[in-house]
Amino acid sequence: MKTSEIRSRFVDFFARNGHEIVPSASLLYNDPTLLFVNAGMVPFKPYFLGDEPAPYKRAVSSQKCVRTLDIDEVGKTTRHGTFFQMLGNFAFGDYFKEGAINFAWELITGSEADGGWGFDADKVWVTALHGDQETIDLWQKAGIPRERIQERGLKDNYWHMGVPGPGGPCSEIYIDRGPEFGPDGGPEADEDRFLEIWNLVFQQEELSEVRRKDDFDVLRPLPSRNIDTGSGLERVAYLKQGKANMYEIDEVYPVIAKASELSGKTYGADDVDDVRFRVVADHVRSGLMLMTDGVTPGNEARGYVLRRLLRRVVRAMRLLGVGDPVLQELLPVSKAAMLASFPEIDENWSRVSQLAYAEEESFRRTLQAGTVMFDTAVGEVKQGQAKTLPGEKAFQLHDTYGFPIDLTMEMAEEQGLAVDRAKFDELMKEQKERARADAKAKKGGTASMEAYRQLRDKGEVPFLGYTDLDVATTVRGIIADGVATDRAEDGSTVEIVLAETPFYAEAGGQDADRGTIVGDGFQLEVLDVQKPVPGLVVHRVQVLGELPVGAQVDARVDAAARHGACQAHTATHIVHAALRELVGSNATQAGSYNKPGYMRFDFSSPQGLSDQLKAEVEAKANEAIIANFAVTAQEMKLEDAKALGAMAMFGEKYPPMVRMVELAGPWSRELCGGTHVATTAEIGVLNLLSESSIGSGVRRVEALVSTDAFAKFAAERALVNQLTDTLRVQPDNLVGRIEKLVAQLKDAEKTIAKLQSEKLLAGAASLVDRAVDVNGVRFLGVETPGVGGNDLRTLALDLRERLGSEPAVVALVGGAEKPTAIVATNEAARGLGLGAGRLIGVACAALGGKGGGKDDLAQGGGTDASAAPQAVAAVRTALEERA
Repeated sequence: MKTSEIRSRFVDFFARNGHEIVPSASLLYNDPTLLFVNAGMVPFKPYFLGDEPAPYKRAVSSQKCVRTLDIDEVGKTTRHGTFFQMLGNFAFGDYFKEGAINFAWELITGSEADGGWGFDADKVWVTALHGDQETIDLWQKAGIPRERIQERGLKDNYWHMGVPGPGGPCSEIYIDRGPEFGPDGGPEADEDRFLEIWNLVFQQEELSEVRRKDDFDVLRPLPSRNIDTGSGLERVAYLKQGKANMYEIDEVYPVIAKASELSGKTYGADDVDDVRFRVVADHVRSGLMLMTDGVTPGNEARGYVLRRLLRRVVRAMRLLGVGDPVLQELLPVSKAAMLASFPEIDENWSRVSQLAYAEEESFRRTLQAGTVMFDTAVGEVKQGQAKTLPGEKAFQLHDTYGFPIDLTMEMAEEQGLAVDRAKFDELMKEQKERARADAKAKKGGTASMEAYRQLRDKGEVPFLGYTDLDVATTVRGIIADGVATDRAEDGSTVEIVLAETPFYAEAGGQDADRGTIVGDGFQLEVLDVQKPVPGLVVHRVQVLGELPVGAQVDARVDAAARHGACQAHTATHIVHAALRELVGSNATQAGSYNKPGYMRFDFSSPQGLSDQLKAEVEAKANEAIIANFAVTAQEMKLEDAKALGAMAMFGEKYPPMVRMVELAGPWSRELCGGTHVATTAEIGVLNLLSESSIGSGVRRVEALVSTDAFAKFAAERALVNQLTDTLRVQPDNLVGRIEKLVAQLKDAEKTIAKLQSEKLLAGAASLVDRAVDVNGVRFLGVETPGVGGNDLRTLALDLRERLGSEPAVVALVGGAEKPTAIVATNEAARGLGLGAGRLIGVACAALGGKGGGKDDLAQGGGTDASAAPQAVAAVRTALEERA
């Protein structure tokens, strides 16, 4: 049974039983406590927490998930995978234990002919929380004998989120794979033979404090009991397909087959190689899905996870003996395997493939650069007559260059060295503990939302600001220092909630409104507006006077600032449309920010814009502004908006009814809750300031609009006038005149540098006299300001020859604005273990940079030219400390 069929049987079964089909959310779900969606219930969390009313009583979904905490275990077990799909059925105040158990039993044991999964009922085992007799009785009633129902403790059979919120006992469903997979005795005896395929969570309690998985306080029963279940699709698939593990199912194994073909090695022939094959298959698929959902490789957060996955693929293939680029061979195979389940892969393939191939090429260059550092470290170890590369060096290679430890160990072994793996693991553990501590601190932030939830329970705060900027309303609530209060004192800064509001809360890249709220005896300056929970608009205000809850007020938005924000926001849509027209449909939004007079827009693109293309984008945007297109907004069903081609942001959660903003018909249609001008001509003018990279595959454009743009144009015109007056040329000839002056300046600089170099080379004989004996080595360290490049190299080689056959080291530091260093050693010095490649690192570190090269000649640079004396001294110190 194909994986896609297992999924459709699950979804269809619950749809037939009155469940709303909920499409999978993006992996980049809008939750500040998560990097990625890591469980099927994540999109339903607001309903379980009570932040939002559930729009349905019953739901079913197949949710994309990524977990990377156990990334090092991938390939070593049958169960660990970074990307997986979680099937789930959910009930909100509807059916409870009996319904969940009966549904699960019917689907699991129902015949394939009738749409079930067709598992043998005699192979099914279940667990229940110790003492949960109700669950035990219900399973027996469904058809499972008591001997195949095992009771377990809180660690195994109680679910909560790790923070205050809903919780409850759970019941896990297992399939007996047979005696060839382990001993008998149920899940308590062996969880490889008895494989968990489904967990039914019975949410019935609200927890007030959570200390550990099995240590928490129950505050009270939940107002309504809920059902949250999760079934790992890949686990069910490898059972139904008769495979030994998840890596061999139809959506994963084709990549293993391709990797085997590329490497010439057979999957199943060697345990170590098999782990590498599985890592490749898992990580290629995970990388594909992450990039499809908008992640780009980078050095932080989501981007770093993706980068690590792709680089582990390259590493694993290298260890399998493949040194050539591999992603262009493997990624299309994964695409073909996953396309039936996720057709959006095809829509994003051009961008995804470009990102992946560029990342691999970047890593190959990184490997080359890291090899220089590795060679230096090996030289230091061998010079000290040691046989082990320090764990600190291995960690530095991993942390700085992304060198996987396996690759470092492989390269060390080729040099006859071991690696201090224990120290490396210790440093990695410390790094992971710091990351976990940061994540826990983030996660704990959800506990401070109670005051907001209480106010949200009084009803949604309507936003009237699309049409009204001055609204008479009342103060519904006041929050001071995170606690609800009935009064705010003069001079205090508090948060208030109004019965309705004209103030726009920061969202969709648009800055929050500013303005004032006035009442009898008080005035409030609005500093910020946010939506801490859906449906609740919170205003942070500075209080002048005394403010009571229930006061009648007049809420007034700063009209000029709002209009400026509208201009910038509509300009952002225009720039987006212009980019998609001129750069391509893959130039999708990756972020934005707009405020009065200014906008920035981040978009996906593997390469930057040429000057000509930037000019074309600016011209296209201004054409749209001059055309005076009407800007319209209309409410419609989400599926209808998507059918019209409306653009949506990755990771954003959209309700069933959405607001689509349109200008120039299909040229620009976006799902957007922001405020906009009525016609594009209201923007006035747009001045594109810059375009730059903000990460791998992500570019950023910045622009000024309206009077700010005009002021910038005026300032640039004044500058041109000043230059034309100074240089006595017409504006049309200004560029040529400046280019001529720059060329003359460069020629003069070259002439000066040549004269300095000739003077220095002519005096090389006298420089030799400055050589000193340092620990049995003739050392000549010279600062040569203004001399760099080939001249510096020529001088270093000349001086080395003049120093004769005794051990000698030459260290020169020259260059102009940026310093350049060169170290040369003769054969006798190298015989003492003094390699230029190691010594250049010492010199460049003093200059704030790095270098590399061979043992006889190496060069590098830095950023601090004033540190030239320290760089020369550092090489001398290294010679003095030589053993």
